[in-house]
Amino acid sequence: MASHEERLKRCLAGEVVDRVPVSLWRHFPVEDHSPALLARAVVSFQETYDFDFVKITPSSSFCVTDWGSRDQWNGNPEGSCEYVQYPVHHFEDWENIRPLSPAKGALAGQLECIKLIRQNLPKGTPIIQTIFNPLSQAKNLVGKSNLPVHMRLSPEEVLKALRVITETTIEFIQSAKKLGIDGIFLAIQHAQAGILSPAEYDEFGIPFDLEVLKEVKDLWLNVAHLHGNDVYFGKISQYPVDVLNWHDLETPPDLTTAKLLFPGAVCGGLRQWETLVNGTPESVTAEARKAISCTESHRFILGTGCVLPITAPHSNILAVRQSVDL
Repeated sequence: MASHEERLKRCLAGEVVDRVPVSLWRHFPVEDHSPALLARAVVSFQETYDFDFVKITPSSSFCVTDWGSRDQWNGNPEGSCEYVQYPVHHFEDWENIRPLSPAKGALAGQLECIKLIRQNLPKGTPIIQTIFNPLSQAKNLVGKSNLPVHMRLSPEEVLKALRVITETTIEFIQSAKKLGIDGIFLAIQHAQAGILSPAEYDEFGIPFDLEVLKEVKDLWLNVAHLHGNDVYFGKISQYPVDVLNWHDLETPPDLTTAKLLFPGAVCGGLRQWETLVNGTPESVTAEARKAISCTESHRFILGTGCVLPITAPHSNILAVRQSVDL
């Protein structure tokens, strides 16, 4: 039997695999505010389900805490925290966003988390670190509804801050690479028609995304995640990444169409809520097998469109893992 790394590399190369690769990932609220606790939770999750790669999912605040953002856990069933404090209120506040060092603060804490996970997982288990793209980080500095307003009314200030955010992100990635990550999971939240126009994403999103991806071109398992509905799939499918992940059962394109648009592997096939939370092991298996069939087990990784809700039953998660062995 192939190792996780061997299986994924064959999948990415478009070769025949012994079975379809599979991975799910989730938030670990409360634990995700402690590097040691998050590492322990991630390792335990992997030891339970033996997925083909491990995606480290810290709270989104890990990269913006030292700029003054604050979040707290309020019981969201996806496991994500809610922001209670933003450092940017006025246009001129963007000038306070200065470069951060990955050697201290929350960034250093996340690097320690990566180190602990790498030390406690078997060799051959690929690990990827979540990286929120610069625009997503900017959102968590000013607030979801405020960001488009600032972009449109004070574009130069926002662009200047995005350059600083990108520089800081790249320095963090450089440190993370030294700890043995196999790739990044680039979380993209604003490439949606309901949030920004195509021209706005071209100006405020793409250039900074590509700078980040340039830093990981020597890694082999880089995933781009397109969050939300009515996504600009055509734009992101041009990115130099190995895997694309999006809510494929909720917004176009479907998996089959996506494989015509993107030369790498596609990851999805399972619905977060209807199937993984509210379904049964039987319905999980049926949906998984349908996705495997429509992709012909080729350039396909079984997963969900986003994070696994923390309310998903153990038996349903187990059914996902077992469905690729049938």
